[in-house]
Amino acid sequence: MKKTIGILAHVDAGKTTFSEQLLYHTKSIRQRGRVDHQNAFLDSHAIEKNRGITIFADQAYFSFNGSTYFLIDTPGHVDFSPEMERSVQVMDYAIIIVSAVDGIEGHTETVWQLLQKHKIPVFFFINKTDRESADAATVLQEIRSHLSVDACTITESYRAGTMTEELIEFIAERDEALFTRYLETGYDEELWMKAFQRMIAANQIFPCASGSALQDTGIQEFLMQLDGLTFSSYSDSEEFGAQIYKIRHDENGNRICFLKAFSGTLQVRDKLTYGPNDLEEKVTQIRVYSGDKFHTVEQARAGELFAIAGLSEAAIGDTLGVRQKSFNSQMMPTLKSTVLFDSAVHVKEVLGSFKILGAEDPSLSVYWDEYFQQIQIQVMGAIQLEVLEQVVFERFGHKVQFGEPEILYKETIELPVMGYGHFEPLRHYAEVHLEIEPGERGSGFQLDNVCHADALSVGHQNLILHHLTERDHHGLLTGSPLTDVKVTLTTGRGHNQHTSGGDFREAAFRALRQGLEQAQNRLLEPMYRFKIKVDLEQMGKVLSDIQQAYGSFQAPETKDGKTTIEGRVPVATFMNYSSEFAAFTHGKGALSLLFDGYDFCHNEDEVIARIGYAKDADPLYTSTSIFCAKGQGYKVPWEKAEKAMHCL
Repeated sequence: MKKTIGILAHVDAGKTTFSEQLLYHTKSIRQRGRVDHQNAFLDSHAIEKNRGITIFADQAYFSFNGSTYFLIDTPGHVDFSPEMERSVQVMDYAIIIVSAVDGIEGHTETVWQLLQKHKIPVFFFINKTDRESADAATVLQEIRSHLSVDACTITESYRAGTMTEELIEFIAERDEALFTRYLETGYDEELWMKAFQRMIAANQIFPCASGSALQDTGIQEFLMQLDGLTFSSYSDSEEFGAQIYKIRHDENGNRICFLKAFSGTLQVRDKLTYGPNDLEEKVTQIRVYSGDKFHTVEQARAGELFAIAGLSEAAIGDTLGVRQKSFNSQMMPTLKSTVLFDSAVHVKEVLGSFKILGAEDPSLSVYWDEYFQQIQIQVMGAIQLEVLEQVVFERFGHKVQFGEPEILYKETIELPVMGYGHFEPLRHYAEVHLEIEPGERGSGFQLDNVCHADALSVGHQNLILHHLTERDHHGLLTGSPLTDVKVTLTTGRGHNQHTSGGDFREAAFRALRQGLEQAQNRLLEPMYRFKIKVDLEQMGKVLSDIQQAYGSFQAPETKDGKTTIEGRVPVATFMNYSSEFAAFTHGKGALSLLFDGYDFCHNEDEVIARIGYAKDADPLYTSTSIFCAKGQGYKVPWEKAEKAMHCL
């Protein structure tokens, strides 16, 4: 039996120490390392050792009681959430580590919501029970009140397959048929064990144990419980299906793709088809990693985590074989920054380095801004920039710095418009008509096609749609990415002799831009969903702070002298609030911030004026169409373009 287990937590909850204990007790490592001693097996990178935090999601494997476990130790710091999220998609079960001293913290709730969204079964381990101010019972109540009422303790109530009366009652409350049978025939250990396993796998029950990873208390017992309460049902006999969840580059620059096989088997020299262009390449090597070490194998089976060489253009999230489920990231960067470097270094060298990093972390969204002649990246926070600075120097030898992080704005439209583009210099011809409509918030950039084949061949229609997806498009207000719009190809025209592929690209971009010129454009800003818990007497200040930050909130709820406030607030006004919050609550308040999509900008005019985007000077776009008369091309500005079109 093969099981992939992920370890997740708020930073400093003891996650890596817990992972080290599991590896030590299963004889996978000879000695237990510690983060503060810079010798943790799974924090093998120099940057992780120096900073004392997990930055990269590393993996190991071990055998226990006849099963093979693949263990993923994920970053706990919010700046590296995308790295953690990419690992979640391949987990069979997750263990959330919660400090018995600090209890549920902001990132704990973020992790919990992410796991629930991906339907990953969860175990809790309340760590650091050896500390003087530890209170495991109170933390269990916090888990039940903040996360799920279906959390149950197994530290004393489940041992060696035997359940206490209390646990039996807890399970029975969630399965009426099982409870009825219990009343009729009594306790059947095998039957109840299977029911317990099934309900854990279905996210109906969340077992919770406690102990101290540092003192090695409760770890072996928890491992036995975990082994007895989990199962997997992967099949080697089915067709091969896998998903890429991580990409790294080895010392020779080769792209190494980390996979989870969900069915079938894969062998060296097998051919795989992947990506939007159905590229076919041969697997040249299969590696099984444990920490930073690996060994090669000839075959990988369903349920295993492994890495392959040979896929030169594969991207994170690509599916292979019969695997159809795609990966949609929820952890979106809300900041952007400019890469600063010595002018003596050629920009192509630096850009090439960041393109490699972008393949390993797609959330960076590395982008060459032609207008400003700058490399721009998207990030989660300042610590990520500090780490990137060190990574770029160690791996590529470039000394870089970063501009002050800025809010990552986006743009959309409020009402439908038609956009018209015509490109007809001498010996060229293409015309494109697009309907541009506002989409639902969070829908991104969507395409549709209602063009009739009598107007344009199917090949030309597909070419236009391809060109519209080959780059992110700019809005007119600030040059920020265009989002939450639906663009429909309605009609167009080509010429049998004079039309080439690039002509439709020019006409399509002009049509999109011409439509935006007519539209009611709006600026969008990133939002936080917040949850704040403070003493009752501090509620007034918090509500005032939220209002001053242009946020909104639901009616506060007060229980046992503590007030909980939930709502939404712009990232721009609240991104630095945590330090002020910690100061006036003396570290006793709880603040949870979760990215909650985009909404209309609270200070749109101010931001537009500050950015000062000159839409007519953008080298990537023009809304002007080009027509031809008497062998000469001439320009038609956007406001006159519709009447000049040939398809009307």
